[in-house]
Amino acid sequence: MDFCRESGVAEVVLLLGAEEFHAGHPSGAAEDRMFETARVASEALRAAGLGVSLNPWVTAGHADRGRFDRLGFTPMVGPTGTVATAQASFACPRFRSWITGHYGRFAELGVRVLWLEDDFRYHNHAPLGWGGGFEPLMLDRLAEVVGQPVTREQVVAAVTAPGDPHPWRGRLRQVWREAQLEVARAVARAVGERSGGRTQLGLMSSEPGVHSVEGRDWPALFDALAIDGRVSHRPHFARYRDAPGRELSFSVWMLEVQRALRPAYVRSEPEVENWPHTAWSKSDTQTWSELVAAHLAGSDALFLNLHPMQSGRAGRFPRVAELLRRSRPALDLLTSTGDAVGVALPVRQDAAAHVRTVRGGKLADLAVDPGPAADHLLRYGVPVTAGDAPVRVLFGQLAWAYDEAELRQMLGGGLLLDGAAARILDERGFGKLLGVTVEEVVDRESASAPGPYALERRDDVHLSVNGQPALARLRPAADTETWTEILTPDLRRWGPGRCVFTNELGGRVGVLAATAVDLLPYDDDGQLLLHEMIRHLEAETPALPLVTGGPHLIPHFSRTPVGHRLAVANGCADPAHVRIHLPTTPVDLEATLLRPLDTPEPVRPVVTGTTVGFDAPVPHRGWLLVEWRQ
Repeated sequence: MDFCRESGVAEVVLLLGAEEFHAGHPSGAAEDRMFETARVASEALRAAGLGVSLNPWVTAGHADRGRFDRLGFTPMVGPTGTVATAQASFACPRFRSWITGHYGRFAELGVRVLWLEDDFRYHNHAPLGWGGGFEPLMLDRLAEVVGQPVTREQVVAAVTAPGDPHPWRGRLRQVWREAQLEVARAVARAVGERSGGRTQLGLMSSEPGVHSVEGRDWPALFDALAIDGRVSHRPHFARYRDAPGRELSFSVWMLEVQRALRPAYVRSEPEVENWPHTAWSKSDTQTWSELVAAHLAGSDALFLNLHPMQSGRAGRFPRVAELLRRSRPALDLLTSTGDAVGVALPVRQDAAAHVRTVRGGKLADLAVDPGPAADHLLRYGVPVTAGDAPVRVLFGQLAWAYDEAELRQMLGGGLLLDGAAARILDERGFGKLLGVTVEEVVDRESASAPGPYALERRDDVHLSVNGQPALARLRPAADTETWTEILTPDLRRWGPGRCVFTNELGGRVGVLAATAVDLLPYDDDGQLLLHEMIRHLEAETPALPLVTGGPHLIPHFSRTPVGHRLAVANGCADPAHVRIHLPTTPVDLEATLLRPLDTPEPVRPVVTGTTVGFDAPVPHRGWLLVEWRQ
């Protein structure tokens, strides 16, 4: 209580029996002790004017770690047949009875939110390899759906088989989805009844790509968890440990994509992860920069996981209190704006249903998300959005996830494709609208003529494609403009590297030969090419600010009631002199520098036509906040 008063903390989330103190799913005297502890603590915290939520920490179970089930649950089984010792199947009736009773009991305390931890999922249940969901009870459900007996080996082989998706993949995703929704509805019913409507549920989530493999229907899951129309979301968005500053792009796009996946009525309450806790795991500077990213995303609350769970009282960690106090000035300055504006990312909750695998046998190969495209754009200073926009990006296997009408709509605007997506669209009959034919996708180790690819050249500028696992060999149409060419180590021409084309729909399409854009080296020339590409795809109506001035300057762009706001994070360890390139000269532009853990400071903009510079550098993981009238 003293710590919260001193640090400006408004709410405490109590974690019970977590991590080192987790001895298995609690029952009997162990559960009684937890309940009494939570009752005493929550009453005291409320009396001190603090909000209280509760995280019982375990649902299905995070990992075995030498623990053993004592309640007779049906254990999770992994795709290779590994059987968990302490993690329960969503299909297990005894587990369902336990979790509804457990959450229902703690709901009687009337806390604001009862959180379902991120183990409320199928993937990531060590030591099960990919995860669980292959236990006999679950396979019996699948057998009923497909109309025949199934074995685990048959199911894994079918759902991961190369080529067109096997019908069982969709059926397994359906079975998993329905089993999880049944548990969610039962827990919500118990919590609503036993709290008298005082308590709502909250869900922590993981990366969208793996949830797609599980068959997650985001709106349906939040609807199942909602109590009187109230439910909260704890989106994963921050790395657990110290990471390079460029990883802020992950935070920006993860928050943005999950905003699009959840219904608008759901509260967003992200948690800044830190494990195994304190600045020894993650610097205060990194934590602060992630807090700003979450606030820019319009979060309703921010949770910080900073104190070691095993080390006693919060008051033993005055440095954490100092972090919180010093973070407030920048966070209090940030007001909510509209949705993000930028290049539209491909966001599909059913993406895994459409993936074509190559090797088979690996469920991880089904997980795809917009991350490679988002990182490529953001780290080069191009803002992104999970909503629709005049310019869209579509990379890799996500090109399978859209139907013909959706693809024609994309191709009627500005569309950036990598070589993998271009090949898929070519196979699907859209080659005429791309302006290129993908003759083949050449593997890195193949011995194709005229030799191994190595370089991408434009005039006298060379970029590297030497690390690409494969390149698409493009054959441009007569009206297609080739911007770059791929060369071998001895400078023989291998094929086009980047092409642009205006199609019969009036759309502008840019195609890259690269098939793993996330593995392209970042450099000044690559940034210049991408910025030129974005402006070309915007055609006669350019609208986006493009950022230069240093490596990994990561933008978040949004509309305000009177204009626009652009926040730029410095993801490089060196200070950066940010330059913003706008389509038109800005009006009434103001800028504020947010140095990590410092008081916000106005900075003077220097406007030269449509380019804006500033009189102060942005430090590592600092943010520059710029606003102007429309």
